[in-house]
Amino acid sequence: MKNEITLKVSGMSCNHCKHAVESALKKLAGVISAEAFVKEGKVAVSFDSDLVDKRDIIRTIEETGYDVEGE
Repeated sequence: MKNEITLKVSGMSCNHCKHAVESALKKLAGVISAEAFVKEGKVAVSFDSDLVDKRDIIRTIEETGYDVEGE
C-alpha cells in the first residue's frame, strides 16, 4: 500500500546533505520517491508499506548522519 510521510530532519545544510539523504532512502526496497528540502529541514518520502516501514526510513536517515526530530 502506498504511503507518504514528511519528516523533520535536522543537520542538513547543503546540496551534498540533500543528495546523501535522498540517495540512501532510494536504495531502500519499497521507497518510491524521496525528496529532501534543505531550507525547510524536511524530507518527503513515498513508499510501499508492504515492503518498508517508517522505522526503516527513520533509521536510514539517522544512519546517514542526520537526526529525525519528533520521532
